[in-house]
Amino acid sequence: MAKLVKTNGEVSEVQPANGTDFSLEELQGFVGGMIELVHLPEDMLMVVNEEGLLLGLELNPVVWIITGRTIAGDVLVCRSEEVK
Repeated sequence: MAKLVKTNGEVSEVQPANGTDFSLEELQGFVGGMIELVHLPEDMLMVVNEEGLLLGLELNPVVWIITGRTIAGDVLVCRSEEVK
């Protein structure tokens, strides 16, 4: 199950509308714009807003704690097979 990690620390489980993989529109909706895929260990992906820092989106402290990376905006963490 994919997890949406918001900048306010809220984490919620989400699933693709079709039950198997997220559409581009769904991914863009979760992060609020153009997407960038960040590969994580164990065949996982983190979907982030490609322009989050440029747009001045709020930094995501949960992502910083987990990855040590500065990411702005909400992120989606999912298995790589959920993104085609």
